[in-house]
Amino acid sequence: MNPKVSVIIPTFNTEAYIAKAIESALEQTLTDIEVIMVDDGSSDKTVEVAKSFTDQRLKVIVNQQNLGVSAARNRALRAAQGKWVAVLDSDDWYAPERLEKLVLLAEETNADMIADDLYLIKDGATSPWSTLIQESGEDIDIDKILQIDIIYFVETDVYGQAGLHLGLSKPIFKREFLVKHGIEYDETLSIAEDFWLDMKCLINGARFFVVPKPYYFYRSRPNSMVRQSSLSRLNQCCIATNSFIQQEVVKKNPALMRALSYNLAVFKRNLAYFKVVVPIKEKKWLTALTEIRKNPYFFYDFISRFKNIIERRIQYYVMGNKLVFDISYNLHKKRKITN
Repeated sequence: MNPKVSVIIPTFNTEAYIAKAIESALEQTLTDIEVIMVDDGSSDKTVEVAKSFTDQRLKVIVNQQNLGVSAARNRALRAAQGKWVAVLDSDDWYAPERLEKLVLLAEETNADMIADDLYLIKDGATSPWSTLIQESGEDIDIDKILQIDIIYFVETDVYGQAGLHLGLSKPIFKREFLVKHGIEYDETLSIAEDFWLDMKCLINGARFFVVPKPYYFYRSRPNSMVRQSSLSRLNQCCIATNSFIQQEVVKKNPALMRALSYNLAVFKRNLAYFKVVVPIKEKKWLTALTEIRKNPYFFYDFISRFKNIIERRIQYYVMGNKLVFDISYNLHKKRKITN
């Protein structure tokens, strides 16, 4: 008989964190689960730590070479047998009751996907500093389950701006829905892959609910994927957004087109800014000058960001806050994260 939930965990060089992630899945109050860990070519002891667990519900799959987080997740998805699929990043963990709570509410609401709030916790901290919803600025009744439509999902997840940012959430998905619509992660993406999987579900009519209570612990750490190159991150976001906009189903939805077009414009503006900033940091003056000529608004952007740039550098170099540039740690300063 198939398990109720398949928990999929992609890993890459997280030997210091993976045990906690696996333990939190195996120790769920909902015991009818399988845990599928796909290691994406780690060079540390991540696989060794995982294989030290003797619980038969844990399956460890190893990629011989690094294929990327989306490919690792897709391999786990294809191996999953549960009615529901839950994603767990290898440096995060679940509260013990998370899966039981979400599955119960998903079945009550006939959901295709359901997410909870996220606890936000700094690496090394013993308790969360806030939650995703608390930092969003959205007026949300924490005692009511929200149904999320695709327009609201896009409009409240704009790069560099305050909002709910449900692209950071970790819904559980009805596996039958994913299979029916052929939905998998985009393997060209190594950032924001959760956002675009959610978008694929929503554009195919998924009933998406959010429980405004946190059961997922989202760890901010200096070497996480969310801190990769701003140029790489923004390039991927521009390409993915532009590609999504080209779909006929999107073109027939004016409100969605407006929301996505706005997001794309924001990505492009920030990309143009970083195409100047990155060469300056690397002392590639000719490249920076060339990009300034292409971006006449650079100096206006720079001046508007200057105060926040100074504040963050004081935090980083003087106060020793190594997470000051981390996306999740700066949710409450989303308007200030673009330098």
